[in-house]
Amino acid sequence: MAGSSHGHTPAAWTGVIISFIGFCIAGLFMVAANALGFWVGIGVTLLGGAVGLAMKAAGLGMPKESDELAAARDRAGQAQITA
Repeated sequence: MAGSSHGHTPAAWTGVIISFIGFCIAGLFMVAANALGFWVGIGVTLLGGAVGLAMKAAGLGMPKESDELAAARDRAGQAQITA
């Protein structure tokens, strides 16, 4: 994946950061034996995924690759191998 920018978008970073914060909240309250806080953390984790998808839909994510672009990338890779 070194040749792509997979995951290097505002949508991906925002979604992961929010999900990580939710994971930390859930972990903290799980250790503290507080069920309500745990489920709030799980909710924040799921919110991170929803925010990431919403931002991607708003154009802040990586666009899907067309078949033409994939074929051109494959041809360029083959040209480098044979050269």
